[in-house]
Amino acid sequence: MSEKRDHAEALAGRGRLDLRADCERCFALCCVAPAFSASADFAIDKAAGQACPNLRPDFRCGIHDGLRQRGFPGCTVYDCFGAGQKVAQVTFGGRDWRRAPGTARRMFEVFTVMRHLHELLWYLAEALTLEPARAIHGELSLAYDRTERLTLDEPGALAELDVAAHRQEVNALLLRASELVRAGAGRRRKDRRGADLIGADLRGADLRGASLRGAYLIGADLTGADLRMADLIGADLRDANLSGADLTGSIFLIQSQLHAARGDAGTRLPPSLTHPAHWEIGSPAAGQV
Repeated sequence: MSEKRDHAEALAGRGRLDLRADCERCFALCCVAPAFSASADFAIDKAAGQACPNLRPDFRCGIHDGLRQRGFPGCTVYDCFGAGQKVAQVTFGGRDWRRAPGTARRMFEVFTVMRHLHELLWYLAEALTLEPARAIHGELSLAYDRTERLTLDEPGALAELDVAAHRQEVNALLLRASELVRAGAGRRRKDRRGADLIGADLRGADLRGASLRGAYLIGADLTGADLRMADLIGADLRDANLSGADLTGSIFLIQSQLHAARGDAGTRLPPSLTHPAHWEIGSPAAGQV
């Protein structure tokens, strides 16, 4: 039992280190591979596989310091979970798509798959830190190991991987971990999975132990809400107001979700996450301690 626990803890610790984006070791794959449309998130249309016009020859963004002001806030909330450098340096051995244009199409295909796998690794690594889910840490460790092995496959195998099927398998485990954690909230648990809560007035709401998996919280007012032990995997928090909200102990919340939201110094976060620079960091919201 001790060996299994040590293995799980080692995986979780290593995962958090290996799954952070290192743009210096990437070839700006996130600026080329995905498509985006002109909207509140992006100022222009861009097709998949087409380089963003703001991308410089050295693979740096020409407007990085002014992305929000120039109409590209969507770029500031994107997280590849380290998939970019894995594809660039491991899968393709340091060959970049500009100097080796024959690799470009396959590289962009693989990056999309790798990003899904690395996101799953991030969630699995977090699940392995959740004490209430200790009963399934062995299964979570096996899922982590299997997913990590997939990331080391050859480009052809990665491009052909049924990533949706693998995600479904892993998600079933993550859901079990979620249920074990949220059980600590007792009868307060609410099931808001996939709920349309766009612009909802949730000020001061007791959402302890709630399942908000995939919920649409765009522009919702969560000022002072209690989100401890809430499952926030895939929740859309764009422009949601988290001022004074308590997110300590919430699970599967990622940094890019916070970058998409608004908050203040009174927003309480899990220790692994930080207050985004664009938040109004001043006094806590009125009525918050």
